[in-house]
Amino acid sequence: MTIDDRALWVNRELSWLSFNERVLDQAEDARWPLLERVKFLGIFGSNLDEFFMIRVSGLHEQLEATSDVGIEPSADGLSPKEQLARIREAVQRLVERASSLFLDELAPALNASGIHLTNWSKLDSAKQKEARALFRQSVFPVLTPLAVDPVHPFPFLSNLSLSLAVEAEDPTTKARRFARVKVPETLPRFIEIPSAADEGSIFVPLEELIAGNLDTLFPGMRIISAYPFRVTRDMDIDILEYEADDLLAVVDREIRKRRFGAAVRLEVAPDLPERVRRLLLQKLEIDEDDAYASRGPLGLSGLMAIAFRPRAELHDAPLPPRAPTRLASYADPFAAIAAGDVLLHHPYDSFTPVLDFLRRAAEDADVLGIKMTLYRAGANSEAVRALIRAAERGKQVAVSIELNARFDEENNIGWARALERAGVHVFYGASGLKTHAKVILVVRREGAGLRRYVHLSTGNYNASTAKLYTDFGLFTADAAIGEDVSELFNALSGFAHTSSYRKLAIAPVTLRETLLAKIEEQTARALAHRPAKIFAKVNSLVDTEIARALCRASIAGVNVDLVIRGVCCLRPGVPGVSERVHVYSIIGRFLEHERVFVFGPREAEEMFLASADLMPRNLDRRVEIMFPVTQDALRDRIRAECVTPLTLDNSRVYEMNESGTYTRRAPGADEPMVDAQIAASNGGTMPTAARRISLLPGDMTPRPQYAEITS
Repeated sequence: MTIDDRALWVNRELSWLSFNERVLDQAEDARWPLLERVKFLGIFGSNLDEFFMIRVSGLHEQLEATSDVGIEPSADGLSPKEQLARIREAVQRLVERASSLFLDELAPALNASGIHLTNWSKLDSAKQKEARALFRQSVFPVLTPLAVDPVHPFPFLSNLSLSLAVEAEDPTTKARRFARVKVPETLPRFIEIPSAADEGSIFVPLEELIAGNLDTLFPGMRIISAYPFRVTRDMDIDILEYEADDLLAVVDREIRKRRFGAAVRLEVAPDLPERVRRLLLQKLEIDEDDAYASRGPLGLSGLMAIAFRPRAELHDAPLPPRAPTRLASYADPFAAIAAGDVLLHHPYDSFTPVLDFLRRAAEDADVLGIKMTLYRAGANSEAVRALIRAAERGKQVAVSIELNARFDEENNIGWARALERAGVHVFYGASGLKTHAKVILVVRREGAGLRRYVHLSTGNYNASTAKLYTDFGLFTADAAIGEDVSELFNALSGFAHTSSYRKLAIAPVTLRETLLAKIEEQTARALAHRPAKIFAKVNSLVDTEIARALCRASIAGVNVDLVIRGVCCLRPGVPGVSERVHVYSIIGRFLEHERVFVFGPREAEEMFLASADLMPRNLDRRVEIMFPVTQDALRDRIRAECVTPLTLDNSRVYEMNESGTYTRRAPGADEPMVDAQIAASNGGTMPTAARRISLLPGDMTPRPQYAEITS
């Protein structure tokens, strides 16, 4: 095998499904508290929804655009039709696993814990009477049964909508009728039935409650059957910015049209009659291969409503965030940053200092201007409110808002309009590029001159996700970085075309070439028989040029450690090609999100943090930022809290092998359990008996189920 061999690559879509399988594995792990397991199952379902809305819909679009024969195959040589066939096989297997987990383990465990998820038929007559009253009062007024016949056309089924396919018979004419009843998204997914304190909490799925009371919706008719089904549609937005006179208006219009995208998946109950199945497939204009039967609840993402029940003993123990010592010791955050760079590691460090920095900048009379990028601000953004306050106080405020942040478009449109009303200069980034870089620039008058204060981050300025995602943020007053950031904002808001930067690497201008140059430097060191090392932690590795460069480094003798949470298209450990490449994935309590790059051995080390993953879209079609960490103390901290724990983790880390499958590490009989995220929360402190885990396959507990997807 060579670096140009298609067999070196793992299919991107199947690699993503393998990642979601690792999420499902967490739901199966009895070491998690019960409601955390339910949460992981809900995340698995939500992930799968997005996979169909974006990735599977894209494959369907390729097939519709041209014949399967005329389409360029994926890097691993599969055509869209072949990929869809393998996706179907893998998804069916995963859905069955998820259904078995819910029905055989989680539902009984919830029941034993006093959280009863029950079907209508299992309620006793007294409870059914109470449930009927609840239905009549709180559900019935919202429902709209829609008949299907020559007078009533088949209704539109919106994305991710759950419905009941109802068959009824007229007792007089014996004529059969078909109707669709939509399960309202405005009501809770699980309806709590009144119960005594000693009975626990009793929940009935909303579709079950409706099905049990269809006689109220169809009086005078005999209900023959009612079966739930769920539809997933293409939800991707493709906007040609050069054709848009007003990008804000175009995005606003496109997200309203999104709900009408083509259907790409039909989820059904396994006992759905064939005649109803054929009707739904025909009306949705999809094939049999796009229908998936599930024994468990349709729409597993709905389980998140149960997962967040206030039962402390069934959740992870709270993890109070740390207050950064340096910032806490200064009354003025600007003085703290001027004294030296400040590193934050979320969620272990509080996100409050970032918001306090913005609030202080908004109120400080010496602050003249604030510039900021916003990618996912969220529905309740304290950062945006601080920017509005700054503009109201007469400061120059400029904000780059990414209107195309997938599934956050509506939030961002709302904030863009609110900022514009406050007098903020709002712009939408460079033409044709998504702005994914995370940066704040504050310009402050100090003495006779001006000083720039900068915050750079691997994650979004969103206080909610900062509690759930692991990310690094860096405060700095470095003059060269400040100049680079000023030029970056000028390029985003104006016509500037900066071709080089002092300390920052910016995509799509210099980031790709910088990464390739750093990899080549380590390759040259190895060829010169000098110590060489590469460490990278990202969410995805898809870019073939970067992957081939890593293979060349491996061939030269460089040890390459890649921590990739999700998609990895490069097979590690291939003799003569990638045998010195090791690929790991960690799935834990928090979503691993920081991007870290380390080049060289300890004595000649360069360390960078970034907003970008190793994907063509990040390197070529987005504005991304990579920034250096130059202070020894901060590099030591990143190594202690992020790099080293991953080499010791024997709890949540999976290793990818030559076949493209994953194996989960497990502690030996005489070893303490080591969790990298717990170690990070403790500032890198490890159990005293922890030792470096050998990476040899013989030291790992085999998990053969992972071979099912990618082999």
